[in-house]
Amino acid sequence: MVDTDRIVGGAKELGGKIQGAAGDFVGSNRDSAEGRLREAQGRAQDAYGQAKDTVRNVADEAGDRAQDAYGQAKDAYGQARSKIRDVADNVTDYAADAYDRRGDYLRDGREAVSSRVEENPLVALLIAGAVGYGLALLLHGRR
Repeated sequence: MVDTDRIVGGAKELGGKIQGAAGDFVGSNRDSAEGRLREAQGRAQDAYGQAKDTVRNVADEAGDRAQDAYGQAKDAYGQARSKIRDVADNVTDYAADAYDRRGDYLRDGREAVSSRVEENPLVALLIAGAVGYGLALLLHGRR
């Protein structure tokens, strides 16, 4: 968008050039000087308008970049949140499966120990005695 100062400044500059050229043509120093002054004022106003346009464009570009960065951050947040939910769901499923299978694990362990004890009752008795003696030493210490 072009600033109005650029349009007005361009018009003043053109008017000043015309007035200065007319003053030079007819030999009027006053018109020539006023024309040069208006031309300079027009250039200054045009430069001011260009500066305002530049600042506006830079501000718009910075705003666009900030909006893009915000959108990217928002997308990254959404992706991270989705991944965390997926991991939490997987952990929950794994824990639920383990909880559901707890009885199977206990039953399998009990059957394995029972079969070993039935096959070798003397070894099982010696192991139980050694474990009991070790626990007694840990609890009461050596005196």
